[in-house]
Amino acid sequence: MTLDDLARTIQTRASADPEASWTAKLLAKGPEKCAEKFGEEAVEAIIEAVKGDRARLTCEAADVLFHLLVMLQSRGVPLSDVMAELARRQGISGLAEKSSRSKD
Repeated sequence: MTLDDLARTIQTRASADPEASWTAKLLAKGPEKCAEKFGEEAVEAIIEAVKGDRARLTCEAADVLFHLLVMLQSRGVPLSDVMAELARRQGISGLAEKSSRSKD
């Protein structure tokens, strides 16, 4: 399964019955809850990375990717937009790209 496949599955399940789909249930709670869940999963991945538990980190990383895509779906941001931004940054030094962002 690719991230594109997963994003399509999430998009399809967005209109499913929230009682029958975890994805639909989470999306029905709104973007703020989706963002909160993404944050929880990111923290869990960080904990496993610090512990050095490769198997648990792998599982948590999968959760992070899934919940990132759900959060994007909740705000109507397609994965293709994120991939286009990554493509735009390709070949640019990370330091140069970061310094080019506005200082709001």
